[in-house]
Amino acid sequence: MKMKISRTPLAATAALLLGGCMVGPDYHRPPVSVPATFSELPGWTQAHPDADGPKGAWWTGFNDPLLNELEPLVEVSNQTVRQDYANYQEALAEVKVARSGLFPTIGVTGSATRQRSATGTSNASLSRGLGNIQTVNNSGSLEGNVSWAPDLWGSVRRTIEQNAATAQASEATLANATLSEQIALATAVIELRTSDANIDLLQQTVKAYQHYLQVVSDQDQFGIVPPSDVLTARSQLENAQSSLIALGVSRAQDAHAIAVLVGKNPEDLDIPHSTAMPSLPAIPVGVPSTLLQRRPDIATAERQMASQNAAIGVAVAAYYPTVSLSALDGFTQSPLGGLLHVANYVWSLGGSATETLFDGGERSGEVAAAKAAYQAALANYRGTVLTAFEDVENDLSGLRILAEQSDTLDGAVRDATRAAEIALNEYQAGTVDYTTVATALATQLNSQQTALNVQESRLLDAASLIGDLGGGWSDSLLHDARNAEVPK
Repeated sequence: MKMKISRTPLAATAALLLGGCMVGPDYHRPPVSVPATFSELPGWTQAHPDADGPKGAWWTGFNDPLLNELEPLVEVSNQTVRQDYANYQEALAEVKVARSGLFPTIGVTGSATRQRSATGTSNASLSRGLGNIQTVNNSGSLEGNVSWAPDLWGSVRRTIEQNAATAQASEATLANATLSEQIALATAVIELRTSDANIDLLQQTVKAYQHYLQVVSDQDQFGIVPPSDVLTARSQLENAQSSLIALGVSRAQDAHAIAVLVGKNPEDLDIPHSTAMPSLPAIPVGVPSTLLQRRPDIATAERQMASQNAAIGVAVAAYYPTVSLSALDGFTQSPLGGLLHVANYVWSLGGSATETLFDGGERSGEVAAAKAAYQAALANYRGTVLTAFEDVENDLSGLRILAEQSDTLDGAVRDATRAAEIALNEYQAGTVDYTTVATALATQLNSQQTALNVQESRLLDAASLIGDLGGGWSDSLLHDARNAEVPK
């Protein structure tokens, strides 16, 4: 097979046609209202997030061995992350499909036929003597063909632009899912550690209540206290024991959640009891505008908006005629012998153009729908930005207020502990009844549990703030999907 089309004119023609216009609006990121600073920022360390913000293994700031061990597994074993990764690979493949529309389709067709036919004769006697003459004929062809629809109006290029933006949105969605699952794991570990701390607290409380019950029982044997004191002390002990048992439910649920987040069956992950709570990490907070680059959910919304903008160009291109070119070059021969001789060479060139003259408003409807979809994506983008600011402000205010509450509770725990000791001493001296002791003990336990809950809330708010600041991610990590290769 040989092609008689000159390469130089073909390349020049291709360059001319590929350089055609692109209808539809070019994309420009729309402005959004960004405050100069967070209202809760006073008292926080201002820093440029690209330099000083949490990066990479941000969870190490909590100084928890379990977090350090399990967080890296989320990216490779979490099923939600794996699903979004597969969606990203599919989006990259769609870009590759769209990009193929810029190039001609080249094919080769070969065929061979072996056919037997009968040839009759006009001589009746000869026909009766010899019968019909049987002939066998071999024929074949070998042809190459080229077809191409040049992208005169940019429909293919807009489709590539649309699919590339969609792929980047999928990549940002993958980053957002990874960060969200990592924050969920940090939350589950913090809750597990809080359950462990509550268990330790209640175990100490049960031991103290057992001691108080022994003191009351000893005094009851001498008849110097009413029997109701023994019942009150025993009831208080039993309630504490019941609360201690109930904590096993929440701890088991936290452990199961942790296992699922790292892609394991709950029974495959055994998490030992820990006596240490995670540390409160230091989190530098930058200016609000950096959220536009650091939050993957904002990047997702922005790339979806870019995709919808390109879809307008695809819809507008339908108003213009479609031009296609074709060429055929090869050999055909019957009989088959001598197929590749120059005498059997055939070729053809062709072109066609189609234009829709009336479609009942279909194209105008498609354009209107694409424009409306872009406006919806724009509103979603701006709404996502506003929500991001709200999330960070909530985290900052929560951490500030909880820090103040924690300082107050430290004093409350000290006072309640001292009050319980004094009440027991006064009870043993016979100056107060056991109701005073029971009340003091209940106040002490309540203050200690409240302080522990506030500590948990501060850790959870810190983890939430890291997630709402983007966890060290940046939209500069997004790949150019137009040139990305789909991994095998």
